[in-house]
Amino acid sequence: MHHPKMRVKVRELHVAMKQSKYRRAAAAHPIDEHLAVFETFMGRQYGCNPRAIFEYMRSDPRFREFRYVWVLNDPEKAASIPELSGVETVALRSARYYEVYASAKYVITNSNLDYGIIRRDGQIFLQTWHGTPLKRLRCDIEAEGGNAINSLEEIRSKNDLDVVRYDYFISPSRFTTEVFSSAFRLKEMGKENILIETGYPRNDLLYRFDSEFVSEQKRKLGIPEDKKVILYAPTFRDNQHNGAGYVYDLALDFDRLQKELEDEYVILLRVHYFVARQFDFESSGGFVYDVSSLDDITPLYTISDILVTDYSSVFFDYANLKRPMIFYMYDMEEYANDIRGFYIDLSELPGPIVKTEDELIRAIREADGQSYDDVYSAFNKKYNSLDDGNASRRVADIVFGTESRSE
Repeated sequence: MHHPKMRVKVRELHVAMKQSKYRRAAAAHPIDEHLAVFETFMGRQYGCNPRAIFEYMRSDPRFREFRYVWVLNDPEKAASIPELSGVETVALRSARYYEVYASAKYVITNSNLDYGIIRRDGQIFLQTWHGTPLKRLRCDIEAEGGNAINSLEEIRSKNDLDVVRYDYFISPSRFTTEVFSSAFRLKEMGKENILIETGYPRNDLLYRFDSEFVSEQKRKLGIPEDKKVILYAPTFRDNQHNGAGYVYDLALDFDRLQKELEDEYVILLRVHYFVARQFDFESSGGFVYDVSSLDDITPLYTISDILVTDYSSVFFDYANLKRPMIFYMYDMEEYANDIRGFYIDLSELPGPIVKTEDELIRAIREADGQSYDDVYSAFNKKYNSLDDGNASRRVADIVFGTESRSE
């Protein structure tokens, strides 16, 4: 549906219908003071900050009386996730979905919530978000016409519908606090006080893993122990959409990369969850692994020797490890001027910017054996100073109204 006014009217009708359904559920279900519901990327994954908070709470005896529900697009998927054993899972937008949201004391998400959900008095909604932003977000997007799905007016309207519900909003740094305040219109909405600077819970793992964990992750993926790992994690492009989802041209000749690098490296491909396209690398003979369907990217950081990305926020998290990063920005001018634009000067990036495959291959070869401690010290001080392995505990102490008994 391409006409913006008609699209808005249809969305408003859908929202009104879902909110009516939600109100009926709320009228029939009192709030359960010990029920918490978790949702990651609109039910697509079991991962990110909600996962880290959930797993921390289950390990802390202070929360032994809590019950937990996870939203998954495919609830049967929970059978393959050991951490969800004994935990109720519900399908996105099912009848039970609305019942759970209507009765949960605590709601934890890292992205948009269904617009049919209305925060009830007595509920606490936590927005964890899912990254420190390099590219402009939501109401800070200035590209004429918005993106492939929404006009700028629609982006702002949908933002306000979403943000009005939140009581807490996680930030990993003072820089990100300022960005979120602008991008989500928190100041205009009188909600700047919901921001809490705690660090990102999902990064706790980066301060707690060991060599045994790394070996286990490699075994799960079938990666040879004697190969170094390149994690290629590009983001989507706002102007590339086919109606079913965002599409993405990898802009890399993997056959050439294999000829140049396979003796020493393997590549893990992790595209953005928005991207609908599936990739087939069976012919690579174990050189390229498509890990886009895995729920959580954080364990992939621990096994990667080099990160290659473009404008994705993954590099902020990866910087905690002080390992080499390369920024493959083959369309940098277009992305900066016509698609999104950036919050930070690209000279701050903790790694080289390359625009061609020749430059990328050269940068990968030059990355090996270099020391990056000096490069990362200033970067992490500005963007990751709160990441220390204890962000999940800090969030739990603030949001769930408890004080740590270990202090």
